[in-house]
Amino acid sequence: MKLSVFSVVTPDLTPEELAQAAQDAGLDGIEWRFKDIPADAQNEQPSFWRRNLCSIDPAASDEELERFASITKQHGLETVSVVPYLTAGDLAATERVLEVAQKLGAKMIRAGVPSYDRSKNYNELYELEVRYLEGVQKLSQKYGIRSMIETHHVTIAPSAGLAHRLVSGLDPNLVGVLFDPGNMIHEGYENFRMGLELLGPYLAHVHIKNTGWVKKGQREDGSIEWESVWEPIDGGIVSWSQVFADLKSVGYDGYIGVEDFSRKYDSKELLKKFAEQIRPYLG
Repeated sequence: MKLSVFSVVTPDLTPEELAQAAQDAGLDGIEWRFKDIPADAQNEQPSFWRRNLCSIDPAASDEELERFASITKQHGLETVSVVPYLTAGDLAATERVLEVAQKLGAKMIRAGVPSYDRSKNYNELYELEVRYLEGVQKLSQKYGIRSMIETHHVTIAPSAGLAHRLVSGLDPNLVGVLFDPGNMIHEGYENFRMGLELLGPYLAHVHIKNTGWVKKGQREDGSIEWESVWEPIDGGIVSWSQVFADLKSVGYDGYIGVEDFSRKYDSKELLKKFAEQIRPYLG
C-alpha cells in the first residue's frame, strides 16, 4: 500500500508547498481537489471548503494544469486522482474532470452521488444514479481513467453495501468505490471487513480520517441528542489497526489517502504525523 494526501486538508499550502511537504513526509502521491474559490471568499483565511489554495480551478488552462503535473513529478510523486464535487447526472462536467485527469496523468476521478435528506425518495435517486453511472462508465472507457463513488454520509452511498448496490452492474475496471470508514461512522456502522469482501474488485481507493460522537443536548421528548464530530486518526471510533488488517485480508494494495478534518495539526505536521502513524500498519 502507498500513502497519499487529498489536498482539501491542506488549504493554506500552495500546490508547490504541498508537493514539498508530501515529499518531506515520505508520501507517494497527491489527490488534487478540483474546485474554484468563490468570489466572496478571496480575502478570507484559507479553509477546507472555501478559500482552499491547494485546488485546481475547473476553468484552468492547459498551462495552469501543467503547473500541477510538473510539481508533482518534480517531487517524485504520483497524481493519484482528481477529486471534484460533481452533481449526479452531470455528464458534461464529469467529462471535463476526466479530460483534466488525463492531462495530469491521474489514475482516477470521483464521480457524483445524490444527497439524501428525506426530501426525495431513495428509489428515485437510485435510478438517477444508476443511469448516470452507466454514462460515467462509457466516459471512463473513453479516457482510460477509473471513476469511483465514495462511501459518504448524507448521500445514497453511506456504506459499502449501498455503494456496491450502485456499481454492481458495472465494469469494476472502469467504475469503483472509494472506501471511507470515517465517513461511514456519521450514519452508523457496517463491519468493515464484510464491506470490503462485498466490494471485491470494486474497491478502488481508501481515505483515512476518523469520527466520534458527543452528546449535543436533549430533544423535546426528553431523549439525548448526539452529534458526530471529526476526530484525529487515532482518536475516533474507527480502529485503523483493524481496518488495515481487513484491507490486507482482501489483498488491497492501493493508496491510502489522508483526509483528516480534525484540525489537530497544521498542514505540514499533519502529513508527517499521518506517515508516522500509518507506516507501521503497512508492515
